[in-house]
Amino acid sequence: MKGKVCVFGSFNLDIVAVMSRFPMPGESLTAQHSMMGPGGKGANQATAALRAGARVHYIGKVGNDDFGTFARRHLEKTGFDAITLFTCKEKPTGNALIYVAGNDAENMISVYPGANTTVTAAEVTRCQPTVAAADILLVQLENNLSAIQRMIDNARAGGTFVILNPAPWQRVSDTLLAKVDLLTPNSTEAMQLTGVSVTDFASAQKAAAVLHRKGARQVIITLGMAGALLSTEQQQLRIPLFPAQPLDTTGAGDAFNGALAARLASGDDLPQAALFASAFASLCVERSGAANSMPSYAEALTRLQAHPECVPEPLAVCV
Repeated sequence: MKGKVCVFGSFNLDIVAVMSRFPMPGESLTAQHSMMGPGGKGANQATAALRAGARVHYIGKVGNDDFGTFARRHLEKTGFDAITLFTCKEKPTGNALIYVAGNDAENMISVYPGANTTVTAAEVTRCQPTVAAADILLVQLENNLSAIQRMIDNARAGGTFVILNPAPWQRVSDTLLAKVDLLTPNSTEAMQLTGVSVTDFASAQKAAAVLHRKGARQVIITLGMAGALLSTEQQQLRIPLFPAQPLDTTGAGDAFNGALAARLASGDDLPQAALFASAFASLCVERSGAANSMPSYAEALTRLQAHPECVPEPLAVCV
């Protein structure tokens, strides 16, 4: 049976330029090609959860503009179980400027959040039944923090499991971290949360230990090409990176988080869900774009089965 995932998060219009390298300050550099399409961490992760097999209710907010019209048309044809899309009259739809460069397809992103940061307390209250009915609530930090906090409080009151992907960075309190069931920072966000420079598994373990002391019960720190660290107070596991030929890494983190939520909602345990999410993300980076690059459940399962050597590896718990 498919699990129910509620995703509260941003919608942005993405404008992507593919470069041979990143431009230097003050330099104009010709792009190899460019594209425009749907994005935003919330919409991307909702799409990934859907493609990974979940029933998804997406909650977001856009402006009363052409980009907002584009958002509605795109989301309505995506295949979500339900969509709650509020409209802001004062600010435009969020947008992002993305550079993708080099053989590893690394990216640099500038985001203007726009309407994403105007979600009101009344709008959150209207979503309370939806959140309570879900198995998983997946949130990020691309909306106003007051709305995120209220949404998490509603989830806890309804017994819904909460995943927080703390991206892009906003300062959050230890009180909020303690309300989250699973925290999923990348190495940069883990450093911003803890003050520990995360460059490898050993430093990731130190950062995870700090996060546990702050109240985070379960943590997955994604480490790019190195894979990910899964840490609870009882165990630490190395989640491997699946072999891939990177074309665009823009949506990798969103693919991982959406697939992780989908598999947890379906009943997988955390190591199984994280391993599937790693396979899912490895397919995403082989395609251009973010929302439009998400693979299917069947494709991810095939990659998972094609690499039996990729399994979670126990690590000594760092305390």
